[in-house]
Amino acid sequence: MRKFDTKVQYLKYKVLREVARYAWNDTLLEHVMDIPGIIVPGKEPTMRCCVYKERAILGERVKLAMGGDKSNPNVIEVIDIACDECPVGGYEVTDACRGCLAHRCEDVCKRGAITFDRYQKAHIDKSKCVECGQCAKVCPYSAIANHKRPCENACKVKAIAMNNEKAAKIDNSKCISCGACVYQCPFGAISDKSYIINVIDFLKKSNNNENYKVYAVVAPSISSQFTYAKLGQVITGIKKLGFFTVVEAALGADMVADAESEELVEKGFLTSSCCPAFVDYIKKQFPALVDHISHNLSPMAAIAKYIKESAPGSKVIFIGPCTAKKMEFRDERVRPYIDCVITFEELQALFDSRDFDLSTFEEDVLDNASYFGRIFARSGGLADAVREALKEHGREDFDYRPVACDGIEACRAALLKASKNVLPGNFIEGMACMGGCIGGAGCLTHGEKNKAEVDKYGMEAMEKTIADAIGILQ
Repeated sequence: MRKFDTKVQYLKYKVLREVARYAWNDTLLEHVMDIPGIIVPGKEPTMRCCVYKERAILGERVKLAMGGDKSNPNVIEVIDIACDECPVGGYEVTDACRGCLAHRCEDVCKRGAITFDRYQKAHIDKSKCVECGQCAKVCPYSAIANHKRPCENACKVKAIAMNNEKAAKIDNSKCISCGACVYQCPFGAISDKSYIINVIDFLKKSNNNENYKVYAVVAPSISSQFTYAKLGQVITGIKKLGFFTVVEAALGADMVADAESEELVEKGFLTSSCCPAFVDYIKKQFPALVDHISHNLSPMAAIAKYIKESAPGSKVIFIGPCTAKKMEFRDERVRPYIDCVITFEELQALFDSRDFDLSTFEEDVLDNASYFGRIFARSGGLADAVREALKEHGREDFDYRPVACDGIEACRAALLKASKNVLPGNFIEGMACMGGCIGGAGCLTHGEKNKAEVDKYGMEAMEKTIADAIGILQ
């Protein structure tokens, strides 16, 4: 078993691996009903009432591995039949209630949802409660707690509620596809759609046509992910899958940092365009600030545009940590340059579907980006890169005041201040995931050590300045 943070990730990976294995052999449609059989009675524990329900849920996972519900524009979907083990949640009275005489909870409740038993212990009538939380605020013993479901707690944009069957329901008008709910759901009842079979199709076709080349653009956070092998061996593995070559998205990051520094000087105030979840959040929650979003493409799209212009007819696949990138590549501005997106989880499934042992491979290299492009992978990296670009352009006189936002809650705080013209900064670096891209839902591993790995990877860059890196493209 490979290194994953959770067993839920491992289960998801196994389905992806088997779907990929059949797709390589052109037998997917023949064997799709066999894939749920990876859970064998007596061999693996079932979390459900019976193995038959477990297999039904796995059938839904297979559908997601094959692209999911085509009628749902969101890449994040709920497997309704898997979402049945969490308590309803909400505000509940705990054993800390002392049955006091003050009854402040009752006084503050405008819905009459608080009642008392013969021992004066409080109870909440769920049919009347509107989850306002006022009772919890006034309780002198802090005896009323709000027990949110993990997905609701993870979703900081409040896009998750419950349907009539008490299963999670995603409001697409609020969802930014960051995948926080995907990573936090303990039962894997929320997942991102996979386009892994599309990637396999591209690769298989490229093997039959020498003029048809598939490029892999890898996010710099890859440096922290495949801990059982060296990065150079991972790059070799990607090429052995059939990719023509591997290009760093970090080179696109160098291009973006350079362009955004100039755009910032011109406009005086700017928000970054690198994180698609952050950009989507602005559009949905702070539409008045949309004009301040950098007009530059994201690093993924910027380098893909260069590849498409340099190698007409090629296909470009982005490999990274981000579920929101699966939404971005369908955007009309990005669609001409990116043909598909997969996560590191899916890349691991591709490797194992071909029975690769990366640790036995020779090492290849990635050497076409600067330190500053590579540190885009962690929070604060973009802000540092823009500072470097200003310096290289001789604009040290510019009053640069960056605000690096680590996580969507920090983004919200900064955007609120900006909307009221009280933000002390003039450049907002927005990262929806905690830690930046190294905290993405599609990562194999998460944690503080990943930041150190990214910084180490950045220090190994052959190009020492942004200008040097961009010069490669000339």
